[in-house]
Amino acid sequence: MTASLNLNPSKLAMVPFVSVDNMMKIVNTIGAPTMIAEIAEYVEADFLRWDQFDKTPRVAAHSKEGVIELMPTSDGETYGFKYVNGHPANMARGFQTVTAFGVLARVDNGYPVLFSEMTILTALRTAATSAVAAKHLAPKNSKVMGMIGNGAQCEFQALAFKEVVGIDTVRLYDIDPAATEKAVRNLANSGLTVITCKSAEEAVTGAQIITTCTADKQCATILTDNMIGSGIHINAIGGDCPGKTELHKDILLRSDIFVEYPPQTRIEGEIQQLDDDYPVIELWKVISGQLLGRVTDNQITLFDSVGFATEDFSALRYIRDQLERTGHFVELDLLADPDDPRDLFGMVQRAYEN
Repeated sequence: MTASLNLNPSKLAMVPFVSVDNMMKIVNTIGAPTMIAEIAEYVEADFLRWDQFDKTPRVAAHSKEGVIELMPTSDGETYGFKYVNGHPANMARGFQTVTAFGVLARVDNGYPVLFSEMTILTALRTAATSAVAAKHLAPKNSKVMGMIGNGAQCEFQALAFKEVVGIDTVRLYDIDPAATEKAVRNLANSGLTVITCKSAEEAVTGAQIITTCTADKQCATILTDNMIGSGIHINAIGGDCPGKTELHKDILLRSDIFVEYPPQTRIEGEIQQLDDDYPVIELWKVISGQLLGRVTDNQITLFDSVGFATEDFSALRYIRDQLERTGHFVELDLLADPDDPRDLFGMVQRAYEN
């Protein structure tokens, strides 16, 4: 079902809703690589106006099974938040490890203007953000990426780095061979050379970029210090909650570390292994030209990505801009809208009089 986008201020009780089915239609209408590249432009544009946003670490409710989080932000005109969970054991029980939905709302009257699934959209925006960081931090003319962890995020990351950064080869490794086989199938027509590897060490051989995206909720050592040579860019996206890391501490001590929002990353990222005052560089400052990213060929750059609310805001803003273009949404009767704002009870009372 599709609809025409309603932007009539007098009818804002009807809220555009992008369901999972609608999101899949949008992705297939625009094309996943193009969509990731376009979201990357929105993410980069919002990093360039970083000072306009309200910023806070995500509000998290942790349990032994996982975490449920709210990720809010506002640029003063539009408010947005994402609800997201992270439950590493879910896959074994037949559930997604990560699910999400999000909302955009007007600041001036508080009315929602978009309600959207964000399980698929989060994968798209995570890949887009990774590519934005690599564009500024990875060695120039990087062609090979080693990817450790071939689960739900794998293909999105591969397509993002091909489309935005220009890689032509991806080397895959996962402790579960079925995950790698799945990724190989899905990337068969991507234009990438896809190489399966039997170990993490083999996957990083000859790579200028290494992406780690594993799901275990523990302090793991996916990359050891001896696996990382000079000049590498590491895109670490798997460490995203307290007690969950992927890199040996010695790698951090050899790297220039770039983060989204330090107060959140120090709680959830790889740098939770370091002292609270250990120096890191905020990515927005590199994108805006205030600080330098990669400055030498031998430099090891590390993007310690945990995902931040402004990136979800960017992705939701992008989706709202595509509704007229694609028509893939429905309208929800979400808000009570009495003719007289003071007479909510009367609206309920009269609803079924006839």
